[in-house]
Amino acid sequence: MKVIKVQFNKIDKEYFFLPEFSAKPDDNIKIGDWVIVETILGQDLGIITGWADFQSKETEVGGGDKIAGIIQQDKIFDIKPMLRKVTKDDLVKYKSQKDNYKKYLLKCKDLCVKHELKGMKLIDVCESFDGNRLTFYFISDTRVDFRELVKDLVKSFRKKIRLQQIGVRDAAKACGDFGSCGMPLCCRSWLSVIGNVSPDYIKDQSLSHRGADRLTGVCGRLKCCLRYEEEAYRYSLDRLPKVGDIIKTGAGNGEVRVVHALKSTVSLKIGDAMVEYPYLDGKLCQGTEKDCKKNK
Repeated sequence: MKVIKVQFNKIDKEYFFLPEFSAKPDDNIKIGDWVIVETILGQDLGIITGWADFQSKETEVGGGDKIAGIIQQDKIFDIKPMLRKVTKDDLVKYKSQKDNYKKYLLKCKDLCVKHELKGMKLIDVCESFDGNRLTFYFISDTRVDFRELVKDLVKSFRKKIRLQQIGVRDAAKACGDFGSCGMPLCCRSWLSVIGNVSPDYIKDQSLSHRGADRLTGVCGRLKCCLRYEEEAYRYSLDRLPKVGDIIKTGAGNGEVRVVHALKSTVSLKIGDAMVEYPYLDGKLCQGTEKDCKKNK
């Protein structure tokens, strides 16, 4: 069964919905379309980010009714339908809602000051399309007791209130900025999934000498771009000796001091000298790289 992936906010994850296919081929939905969907919390507006294949199954529920379900990793998830593609009236309503976001944020910030929630930093707010729910996104380094804040927000806006804590990398994705490369942040412009960036990548790519400032993004975490070439580095490093290995050469035994992943070479400490050798097909090449390839 084909289902669509819908995202309501850049910070949120994607959710699955049953698609609605029109009788006219020209009206069929596609990636990038804005749609109205039914969620467990009410109607909402989102953008189609992709498609997924799931096996359909009919599951029994109370009263003997049938509901559509999807199976993923041996679990059955109830899946709700897409209602329709957005209309011009829907977009007008959506724009009107967004015009109120600044007011919502300012009021929430005032209430945070009132309740002395100093460690809580508001990042963004989103209103459900049916107007019944407000979601406030925030970051905090400490645990926040916002029960009294929620009560005041409900009184002020007469809506259901949801406070969602996010990470600093998600905050950068929501706010946007420019990286040291001069381009808009990847997470804001095109990177849909923010993966983990391990400190091991710095070692693999021999970037320790760059310093933390040059390896850290505007979010205060390691730059996402460290992941982009990591696979190529790991491929080469798995075929090269490790630092500290002893390799026999014509000039004597040498200790591996530096491994150059992209060049596929190793620097050996032989006596008082440091010599760089090509390392091809699991063997140290003691001639020129051209000679080694010729004798292969």
